[in-house]
Amino acid sequence: MLVPKVERAGEMDGPTSPLPSCPTKTRQKQWLEALGTLHYVLAVIILGPFSCVLLFLFLFTQLWPLTVLYLMWLYLDRDTPSQGGRRWKWLKKWSIWKHQRDYFPIKLVKTAELPPNQNYVLGSHPHGIMCMGMVCNFISECNDFSRHFPGLQPWITTLVEFFYLPVFRDYLLAAGLRPVSRHSLDFVLSQPQLGQAVVIVIGGGQELLSTSPGQHCLKLLNRKGFVRLALRHGASLVPTYSFGENDIFETKTFPEGSWLNLCQVVHKRIIGFSPCIFWGRSFFLPNSWGLLPHPRPITTVVGAPIPVPQLSTPTEEQVDHYHRLYMEALERLFEEHKESCGISASSHLTFR
Repeated sequence: MLVPKVERAGEMDGPTSPLPSCPTKTRQKQWLEALGTLHYVLAVIILGPFSCVLLFLFLFTQLWPLTVLYLMWLYLDRDTPSQGGRRWKWLKKWSIWKHQRDYFPIKLVKTAELPPNQNYVLGSHPHGIMCMGMVCNFISECNDFSRHFPGLQPWITTLVEFFYLPVFRDYLLAAGLRPVSRHSLDFVLSQPQLGQAVVIVIGGGQELLSTSPGQHCLKLLNRKGFVRLALRHGASLVPTYSFGENDIFETKTFPEGSWLNLCQVVHKRIIGFSPCIFWGRSFFLPNSWGLLPHPRPITTVVGAPIPVPQLSTPTEEQVDHYHRLYMEALERLFEEHKESCGISASSHLTFR
């Protein structure tokens, strides 16, 4: 399969344009793309903490019943994320995703068929800062996932802790996300309806801490839970890689073992996610820092499935065998597509 070469975005078009110069786009289209992307960034960063603070402040006003009622709803609805979820199908075709796609742009490349008569565990790499490629390609229909992979139902997974955050959890549920817990994943892959595709960002928060532009270092050597999951259910393993994911934000990383890195690790163990320092560009001034990511191409390549037998209690040797096959397949996927996606021939994946 031929994959078109992805070119890097050009220079910014003046101090008031949120996008690079593009003669085929109107100024209104450029603003819509920037707003669509900013919506996602602000939802990830602000929605959860803002909702917590707002509900707390309501307790000291005449609106205190709203906080009490919502907390009651939170308790009664506590099992929904790990079971059927509450996906809003119309949200998948929301036009805001298309604007976000066009901002970078984001592409989806299919390299093999994924028949809907079986289940799959898709490994998403790299984590990046906000998983932009995974979100656009697997949550929404902006790149026609259902046309590329008919009959598949993708389920994006994220931290369990996010589903304790008021309002933000409902935003995640509406988008079709679910907790990356054993109970949640077993529930999906145990459904009588085949064609379930669980998408897991395997590197997680630890990989996020080492994210930097131009780097392709994955936290994978000791991550084997997804292989055990696939073996328990006989679900095929599928490697995916989003080229350019690490390039859309500038980051500040700290050497392993330093006290700042230790603070990040401890925070992750206590709270569940890793705080990190990152920045993009300003919404109005392209040469100033801000929360808007740099408009650089992202191409998500979906690899061929690796057949896996169903073993209720796989041995460590069996887990290691399929983990090794997965790593080899992911490395081949990277090598075959890196140059067509704007990555230099001298760049290689590294695992830690």
